[in-house]
Order: sequence, then structure tokens, then C-alpha cells
Amino acid sequence: NLPPESVYPAFICAMLSYCLIIFCNLVFLLTITIEKRLHEPMYLLLINLPINDLIGSTAFLPQLMNEILSDSRSISYPACVTQAFFIHIYAGGSLLIMTAMAYDRYIAICLPLRYNTIMTNNFLIKIIILVWFSDLILMVVLFYLLLRIPRCRSFISNAYCDNPTLLRLVCADTSINNMYGLFITALLQGVSLVTVIYSYIQILLTCLRNKRSDAKSKAIQTCATHLTVFIILEITGLFTILAYRFEKASPFLRQMFEAASLIIPPALNPIIYGLKTKEIRSKIALIFSRKV
Repeated sequence: NLPPESVYPAFICAMLSYCLIIFCNLVFLLTITIEKRLHEPMYLLLINLPINDLIGSTAFLPQLMNEILSDSRSISYPACVTQAFFIHIYAGGSLLIMTAMAYDRYIAICLPLRYNTIMTNNFLIKIIILVWFSDLILMVVLFYLLLRIPRCRSFISNAYCDNPTLLRLVCADTSINNMYGLFITALLQGVSLVTVIYSYIQILLTCLRNKRSDAKSKAIQTCATHLTVFIILEITGLFTILAYRFEKASPFLRQMFEAASLIIPPALNPIIYGLKTKEIRSKIALIFSRKV
């Protein structure tokens, strides 16, 4: 509940956040799309990240801005379900995309002579299709299980709609929903953590054995960027989990934690990759210099 004097500052803050996310991710997306020299497996996998970030932020921030400006505290049930679906698509997609990128870095650094043989265009397309198809199927089943149950409540206290929030509106047995929700959470987190940890242990060992300092430095730089983005994703995801676990905490604090998971990664991901990846940084500078 915002006091009247805080409405416009809150709206401006949300609007600037959304504009920053759209601008940075579109520049990042267009840079990889336009520059043919960036049409390599690593960058073609990376291009899925800004698309996913735009899905997550667009599912949340426009609705938030509308609620702030109109002083409305209501949302239709279909709109709430739609928002929840795309937020879950974003959350699952983030983990799966980072998993695919970790696998790509593992092949590139640990098996460099076989990289072009393994990471062919056909195989790359299969990975991208698998990432989005798996994400879509998992979330379609999740929301099918939700929508089959009648609801009897209408109040939610979260910053946005999601599956746990919507489950609180029903007055029936939700044990199947809870088990499936825990299953996909454990599956996505397990697959991503195991793949990332294994890949980076192997990459670290390869870098320690590599006597070429230039190759070692480039490998560490590339992997440090990916690992930074993955850690930010996990930390903001932890914020959301903590927000659900500590229901007695300040509602404002819980809502800030929830909002952070949909604002911080989409805003920071293109900035981190743009600043830390030399090839992308130079191409962005080249594109803007051409426009000037």
C-alpha cells in the first residue's frame, strides 16, 4: 500500500527499470543477430537469454506499473494465470539456457579439437528446441494440474501471480500439485547445478593443465562471465524461496524479494555479457559508431 506521495516515484522507478531491461536486451539481441561473426554456437545459445529475460520482465513490470498508476489492487483470474505461466516459463528457461551454455563451454574448453564436430548447426538447433520444448511442456502440465481444481478464494498477497500463489486460492486437495511442483523444481535445479558444477570442475582442471597463458586467460574470462550470471540467478531465486518460507516477515520486504528475481537478472545479464565479453563489447561499440 503506497502512500500518495510515493505513487509517481514508484511508477517512474518501475518504468525506468523496464526501459533499461528492454533497451539493454534488445541491443544485445540485435548485436548478435546482425553481426555474422557472432553466429557461433556460444552466441547462438546466448541469444536465448535476452529473449527469456524479456518474457519474464514483460510478464511482471507492465502489470506492476498499471497497478501503481491506477491504484488498482485487482487482477482478473485469466490475466493472473497468464502472468504466472510466463513467469514460470522465464524461471525454467533461465536454468535450462544456463545449463546448455555450461555444456557448450565444457565442450569448447575441454574438447576443443572435437568442438566443431559436436556443436554442429543441427545439434545446436536440437539443443535450443529441447530447452524451450522441455520448459513449455513442464509448465503446461503444471498449469493444467492447477486449472482443473475449482477455486474459492480471491485474495493474494504476492507482488505477482505464480503457481504457489494460485494454489492458495483453491479449496481442494493440492497434494498432486505440490508434488509435481517440487518435482520440476528439483529436476530443473538438479540438472542445472550438476551440469554447471561438473562442467566448471572439468574446465578448471583443463585450465590448470594448459600451459598457454592466452588460452587460459580467455577461457577463464568467458567462464567467469557465465558463472557470474548463474550465481545472480540462483541468489535471486533464493530470494523468492525465502519470501515464501517467511510468511510472517514484512509484506513489503517479501514483495521486494519477489520483484528482485524478475528485475535484477534481466537488467544485469546483458550488461555483464556486454561488458565482460570482448567480442560482444566491440561489436556493440561498432554498431553505435556506425549509427553516429
